[in-house]
Amino acid sequence: MVEPFMRNHQYNLIKKQVGIVQRAFHTALDPKVLEAVRYSAEDKIIEAFATSTDREKQILQRISDLSEPEEFQQYLHSLEPYIVEFPNVTENQLKKLFPKNKKLKIPDLSTIEYRKLTYLGWLDISITKWFMVYRLNDQIIGIEGKYTPTNKKDVCSLCKGHGEVALVTAISKTRPANSSPDYYKAVGNYMCINSKQCNGNITDVSYLERFIQNVIG
Repeated sequence: MVEPFMRNHQYNLIKKQVGIVQRAFHTALDPKVLEAVRYSAEDKIIEAFATSTDREKQILQRISDLSEPEEFQQYLHSLEPYIVEFPNVTENQLKKLFPKNKKLKIPDLSTIEYRKLTYLGWLDISITKWFMVYRLNDQIIGIEGKYTPTNKKDVCSLCKGHGEVALVTAISKTRPANSSPDYYKAVGNYMCINSKQCNGNITDVSYLERFIQNVIG
C-alpha cells in the first residue's frame, strides 16, 4: 500500500497538466502534437516528484494512458488519497503562534479541508491584519502582516493566479549588526485576498517559502 506522498500544490500541478492534455484532445488533431503535449505534461509531473519511489512514479505516469474525459477525472480522483493533509492545527496552537494578538480572530477550523491546504491563511478586517500558518522544515510557522486592498485584480505572488489581491507587508525579524533600535524592514507582496482560491491555484511553494524565510530570518 502506498502512503500519501504528494502535497496540495503538487496535486494542483498535476490537475493543471491534466487540464492541458485534456484540452489538447479537443483542439489538436495531429497525433504528434498530442504526443508532445502528453510527454511535456508527464515530464513536468515527474520533475515535481524527483524523490518519489518507483511505485509512486507508476501511479503518476498513468496520465500517459488517458484519452476520454471520464478517464481524466477518474485519474485525478484516484490521486486524492495520496495527498498529505496539512497539519490539523488547534485554536490553542494558533494562539501560541501569534501571542501578541490577545484578541486573535481564528477561522472556523471545523470547516477547513486540510487536504486542500498548502497554507492556512485568513484576514481580520477589523484591524486590516493578514495571518498565515505554514509547515516549514517540519515546524509550524506563523506569519502576520498588514494588508492593503488594491480593489482590483492582479497576479498573486504566491499562486501566480489572477484575481482580487491585497498588498501584504510583514516586518522582517532580521536586523543588520549595529542597526539602530528604530530599524525595521518590511517585506511586501501582492497576495490573494481569498486564501482558499490561492490554495486551489498554487503549484510551486518556492516563492512562498522564500517569503517566509525573508520574514523569519
